[in-house]
Amino acid sequence: MKIYDIPGFPSPLRIRVVIAEKALASRIEFIKVDLPAAEHKQSAFLAINPTGTVPVLQLDDGTYLSECTAITEYLDNLEGNPTLTGTTAKEKGLIHMMQKRADDQLIDAIGIYFHHATDGLGAQLKPYKKPEWSDRTVWGQMHRDKAISGMKYFDEVLKTQPYVAGDQFSMADITVWAGLIFAGFAQIAIPQECTALVAWNAKVSERPSVKNPA
Repeated sequence: MKIYDIPGFPSPLRIRVVIAEKALASRIEFIKVDLPAAEHKQSAFLAINPTGTVPVLQLDDGTYLSECTAITEYLDNLEGNPTLTGTTAKEKGLIHMMQKRADDQLIDAIGIYFHHATDGLGAQLKPYKKPEWSDRTVWGQMHRDKAISGMKYFDEVLKTQPYVAGDQFSMADITVWAGLIFAGFAQIAIPQECTALVAWNAKVSERPSVKNPA
């Protein structure tokens, strides 16, 4: 299999943690995509993934899978433990619910702020930004505030349970963790009062798969 991504970026990191958790690195070749140079917006890459985003997983039969949740589902079903997407109907439902909330309230909100209310990854990507998303004082601040509200929400969740979707580390935890990494890139600090989120982040950051992703 092949993964098209760029090391160190939040969404690729999500899948690299999954690969490390599942001990699948030996079965995957990594192909770097130059995001600052807008390689992911060019025709060659768009033929692989029309949405122009990374990561993309190429299966042995040539099939391409994009979207972190889809890639995680596939990799999680290749091997047994640990299971990151749940085993029972209830676990699967809770994990996917919290995963969606993490995407919406952290990853997406921070992404809009970072790419459209700051200089983002640089001038070569400017032509691909929507003009109406460039108002740093209104649109950008709104999504920055949404991300901070998301942090406060997950802080409340983590006051009552050890992980984002319950008692076990899952895909939802990986997404929240990556969201906080992204927040660091965008210079959005975790509110000081979010002590449960800070403690959870410190705990997750000590996992071998997070300290040494694929």
